[in-house]
Amino acid sequence: MSNRPNHPSLDDIRTMPIGDIAALPADQLALLQDEAEVALQAAKAAVDWLTGAFTLRFAERAQSLRLEAGKDAGTVRFEDGPVTVTADLPKKVDWDQAILAGLIERIRAAGDDPADYVDVSYKVPERKFAAWPVPIRKRFVAARTVRTGKPTFTLTLNQNR
Repeated sequence: MSNRPNHPSLDDIRTMPIGDIAALPADQLALLQDEAEVALQAAKAAVDWLTGAFTLRFAERAQSLRLEAGKDAGTVRFEDGPVTVTADLPKKVDWDQAILAGLIERIRAAGDDPADYVDVSYKVPERKFAAWPVPIRKRFVAARTVRTGKPTFTLTLNQNR
């Protein structure tokens, strides 16, 4: 238990049935949420600190191995004592949408199928969809699927308790 009477700690709730946790008073849930957020931020800070140390220690060696392999990104592996270090530098590519649209039109105009060269997808931002006049919106409804994400709840203790 934590140092507050009748208040379970994060360690306590790890072994409690979820229904028992849900049945706790809202103020205790709010305190647990605050404690969990503090613990999460501390864990993230520790991970960031370790990542910085790993970068300082291993990045130069990993980059040398990538250069030797003739690549500027990707995964390399090497030994450091009894440890195999797997260093991954993901490649993230962004494409200029306006330029791509022009190129796709040129491919189409030349009589080729752009699908042979590029993947094309269409998106409609929800704000734009909501702002459209009803007749236009009705035409697009069949192409629209709405899914929900994971629910989140934020509990804030009121000042007057």
